[in-house]
Amino acid sequence: MSDLAPRSLFAPPSILSRQEAQEVAQRVLRNSPAPETRVSINSAARADTRFALNQVTTSGENQDTQVTITAYDGNRAASVNTNRLDEASLAAAAKQAYEIAKLVPPNPERMPELGGQEYPPMRERQMSLPTPEERAAAAKIVTELARKNELIATGFIECRAGASALANSKGLFAYDATSSVTMTSTVRSPDGTGSGWACTDGNSFADLDPQTLAVTAVQKAKDSRSPVAIEPGRYTTILEPTAVGNLVQLIAGAMQARAADEGRSFFTKPGGGNKIGLKVVDDRVTLLTDPADSPSLNGGYDEDGLALEKVVWIENGVVKNLNYDRYWAQKQGKQPTRAGGGGFRGAGRSLRMMGGTSSVADMVKSTERGVLVTRFWYIRPVDARTILYTGLTRDGTFLVENGKVTRPIKNFRFNESPIFFLNNLDAMGPSIRINASENLGAGGAVYMPAIKVRDFTFSSLSDAV
Repeated sequence: MSDLAPRSLFAPPSILSRQEAQEVAQRVLRNSPAPETRVSINSAARADTRFALNQVTTSGENQDTQVTITAYDGNRAASVNTNRLDEASLAAAAKQAYEIAKLVPPNPERMPELGGQEYPPMRERQMSLPTPEERAAAAKIVTELARKNELIATGFIECRAGASALANSKGLFAYDATSSVTMTSTVRSPDGTGSGWACTDGNSFADLDPQTLAVTAVQKAKDSRSPVAIEPGRYTTILEPTAVGNLVQLIAGAMQARAADEGRSFFTKPGGGNKIGLKVVDDRVTLLTDPADSPSLNGGYDEDGLALEKVVWIENGVVKNLNYDRYWAQKQGKQPTRAGGGGFRGAGRSLRMMGGTSSVADMVKSTERGVLVTRFWYIRPVDARTILYTGLTRDGTFLVENGKVTRPIKNFRFNESPIFFLNNLDAMGPSIRINASENLGAGGAVYMPAIKVRDFTFSSLSDAV
């Protein structure tokens, strides 16, 4: 190709290979003046398409490689971030990190860098991104069905591919490559009274099912028009898998062993210590994280370079593990938990709640009077000691009477703890992959079942649609 030929705006993503990442890390390490140095590399490409008012409105792609250099001077540490990968630029960044590190206060809880680690074989990933035409075609499936039904569709398709690497001056090197895609749509009635939502999620663009997404969101929008108000209170409630994931994944952030041991957590045992070995929810509840499930970035190792492993957090209702970071594990005479950082935030993206055999239809049939919830929105913490949160139902809330969905109802504000409603479990469906993050970005998948619970607390009505 001639040098004068125009460059394509949609060239294939350039993701650092293992060898390329290792070469970048070595450029940093051989030029760093610090006694100890850590190098974190994130090489990523992203493509997205947004649609609104039944037409595509934006389409974009970007890619970048970011290198974070952390220099240590004893217990003092400082980091500098750059995306200039030539040797001189990386050496300058490493020098700057060290100069800053010598000025900052020491961290008495700093743990020494790890040496070389053993990692499981990296999984094969589909690293290509779909073209703008492919993304537009997926969006069109939703917008055409919405237009045909005299509804209005909005939505977002986000696709990510990337690789991450971690290296240090003690010989550690870790590398992992990942990809994930998500497509979400909200379909509304022109009078603004009806709203339906659906999401499809996967590791590659071929995993998406825009046709099922379109049918689900359109049908919910039609069914939810002109909702009626019912009294707030405690209702038997059927939560679709996304609604379950919205709340159950909040348990992950509460499972830090240090917070429990220091008396700052739901997992603090009355009288001292923590609740490992104690039953906290229904016998049918098992929660685990497994890197084999994860479609997410940094799926193979944690922020210090420890290889992640499968961890069962709650088994048959009993707390089996809390998350010990390296500092707290050493202080308490425990082994660090290989599930990510505090809370288990790294592996939280692969949280799985084991499922049952009931379908949502079966749950509706067995309900004399209750509420069916599609998903929750604007979820915010109220009380860390009970994992109590508040938020709103959204995009399809329905009344169930005498075994049937009878009418749409206005949205509620809820005040609930996943610990409370997992103690009031009536029925549970198969666990499926969903995206339950509030921003619904690619990479936030968890595996959750639909469930039916007793006495779910809806505290007030909301006029939001």
